[in-house]
Amino acid sequence: MKSLVKTPSITKATASRGRQMLNKVPEVTLYFWIIKIMATTVGETAADFLNFNLHWGLTNTTYLMAILFLITLFFQFRARKYVPGIYWLAVVLISVVGTLVTDNLVDNYGVALETTTVVFGLALLATFAVWYASEKTLSIHSIYTTRREAFYWLAILFTFALGTAAGDLIAEGLNLGYWISALLFAIVIGVVTLAYYFFKMNAVLAFWIAYILTRPFGASLGDYLSQSRHAGGLGLGTMGTSAIFLVIILILVIYLTKTRIDENPRLSSED
Repeated sequence: MKSLVKTPSITKATASRGRQMLNKVPEVTLYFWIIKIMATTVGETAADFLNFNLHWGLTNTTYLMAILFLITLFFQFRARKYVPGIYWLAVVLISVVGTLVTDNLVDNYGVALETTTVVFGLALLATFAVWYASEKTLSIHSIYTTRREAFYWLAILFTFALGTAAGDLIAEGLNLGYWISALLFAIVIGVVTLAYYFFKMNAVLAFWIAYILTRPFGASLGDYLSQSRHAGGLGLGTMGTSAIFLVIILILVIYLTKTRIDENPRLSSED
């Protein structure tokens, strides 16, 4: 990984398109995965809270969260480097929006969970294919141009929509229950982690597989914590679960903002 000045493969045109940006995403640390999983859980519980508890309905909730996400994404694109507060707010909001996209298709339009899982899976693969064909990399260590950042957020949107559909399919469609579903996805994530550390699995492939799987894991965990005991949950409620996780996310983001331990200003032409 080299700097912009020393890397011959990064042209002036690329630097111009990227507005001389530094890498726009955080380093993949333990904090990254903790906040990401909590954000996915909030995506599930907050969407349910707004939709059912506040009686906003899927349509109104979707419009509001989509507008908030687009506003946040505007500031994310305008930033020239990774800013923890903006970045993680965008992740939380896109988690909610991704959940609502799937819920709208299933609940409002009657699309089967099997269908949404396949469709979003294919959409994600198509995004990766076009991204790689255009940029020759899917590495998150190289998000330093506007075009790469656009591919990155589009891929994330599809991972959340796919994860919601797959999580609901496993937990509800196959009647495995919330905690068994969460445990199942946790085991698969553990297998990917072992494959990366001990069997030299490709880092980019391992990251995206884990990123996709943490969505249904977080969704299943959120349902288990928030749903009533009669429904197989712990009965914390969507409001309580969302509040707890949002407070923890806020504390961690403040910590990362002050310590800057997850920043990587280097540009990369690797992977």
